[in-house]
Amino acid sequence: MNQTYSHDVLVIGSGAAGLTLALSLARHSKVAVLSKNALKDGSTWFAQGGIAAVLDDQDSIEAHVEDTLVAGAGLCHEDAVRFTVENSKSAIEWLIEQGVSFTKENGKEDYHLTKEGGHSHRRIIHSADATGRAVHSTLIEQVRQEANIEIFEDHIAVNLITQADADSRKLRCTGAYVLNNNSGQVHVFQAKVVVLATGGASKVYLYTTNLDGASGDGIAMAWRAGCRIANMEFNQFHPTCLYHASTKNFLITEALRGEGAVLKLPNGERFMHRFDERLELAPRDIVARAIDHEMKRLGCDCLYLDISHKPAEFIKEHFPTIYARCLELGIDITKEPIPVVPAAHFTCGGIVVDNNGQTDLQNLYAIGETSFTGLHGANRLASNSLLECVVYAKSAGQHILASLPAINTPEQSKPWDATRVTDSDEDVVISHNWDELRRFMWDYVGIVRTHKRLQRASHRIKLLKKEIAEYYSNYRVSSDLIELRNLATVAELIIRSALDRKESRGLHYSLDFPEKSNIARDTILVPMNYAAQDVVVSKES
Repeated sequence: MNQTYSHDVLVIGSGAAGLTLALSLARHSKVAVLSKNALKDGSTWFAQGGIAAVLDDQDSIEAHVEDTLVAGAGLCHEDAVRFTVENSKSAIEWLIEQGVSFTKENGKEDYHLTKEGGHSHRRIIHSADATGRAVHSTLIEQVRQEANIEIFEDHIAVNLITQADADSRKLRCTGAYVLNNNSGQVHVFQAKVVVLATGGASKVYLYTTNLDGASGDGIAMAWRAGCRIANMEFNQFHPTCLYHASTKNFLITEALRGEGAVLKLPNGERFMHRFDERLELAPRDIVARAIDHEMKRLGCDCLYLDISHKPAEFIKEHFPTIYARCLELGIDITKEPIPVVPAAHFTCGGIVVDNNGQTDLQNLYAIGETSFTGLHGANRLASNSLLECVVYAKSAGQHILASLPAINTPEQSKPWDATRVTDSDEDVVISHNWDELRRFMWDYVGIVRTHKRLQRASHRIKLLKKEIAEYYSNYRVSSDLIELRNLATVAELIIRSALDRKESRGLHYSLDFPEKSNIARDTILVPMNYAAQDVVVSKES
């Protein structure tokens, strides 16, 4: 049976950003946390890297700011960068207070700091090579102990609910329609404040380092609700992800190239010398772009990373996890090369927000990878993403707590219209459309782009969106259909943004516009129903 739930704050998403926010609010308000699967099923849990923060006396805020600006290829907003970096230490201290066990120096109380690509200092605090899991498991444990936080697992948001606010002449967000994936019922979740913490949209591509849940749900919902979206054409790609039909999301660490692994074409020929004098030790963006270019040029499914020329014992000692996983799949990396592809890793753009995480729609906030804060620019600097989640979640939490007393309880929303027709043979079509979308996005809107490819993609996405709209008219709501709809929306936003960008910047390269423009501009898309515009509300009964 359809139900209506009422809370002070509705948090959609259960990663580092969403749970940090929930904990920040729990002592003073009633909070609902929605997770589309289990709480731990998300990008945070599987994040291998650490968190960037200025923690060492030899480091400085200015150095971290400068490193981030350089990595962002001219598109970082310095105010957002400085805001994030200046709050990095307090964010880490808060995580430690929650109980996160970061790795310490041998026999010392000081925390061990590593250095990653693009950083000028050791500033990456970590928990071995599973920092995300350490942070996420700790936050989950804390959230489960809070009486004011109600957790809803296996619940996927369908659409945001908006109401006209006669006093402010603006629309306000008052909740969401949410599918209970276990019962198949769509419920109303009402709240004074709604927060999108739904992660990125890497699943719009055929190859990704993220799980199936990274379907851009928050970005798509915010766009439909009238929020601006920015810089969606920029995605960070990991250069080498294992290409195999029996596995997904398995990264082949860049450390292999650091230890002498070489990239080869299917015929065994090396090719990096044509792209950079540093060969395989070139920055990840150059390597990813080179692999993508050669795959498209040759029309092949993957390229190869070969470290088999190194002694077998060396390989087993330095890369035991990769050796074991590949061996399970019939690949002995001591004797043969590893099939690899570049994989979408991080969505640099997203929902436009301010330093408090506020969107264009009143009482709607967005935090974490789903948002566009201006921090990342055209490229994410390693380990700034988890930092962004905590910093902006804390900032949004403070702003929400200060605002809640003045926000009126929303009017009762109408229940979801459950008059949907079930036609079981369409499930297969939905699955095939999902695959088709990810394939043409890879083929036409990958790392290396042309205007012609983007036009093809634009045509394909319009046809697919029309088909999906027809499904929504006469077919039952399901998690697969919701995610396909959201992926299609996000794909269209990426394509539109890419068509607007008449240059090559950051990771992405246009064969039609190979040079970088002298002027760096954000690509900002404004929906027809722009939420910040005034609305006229009739007070007549």
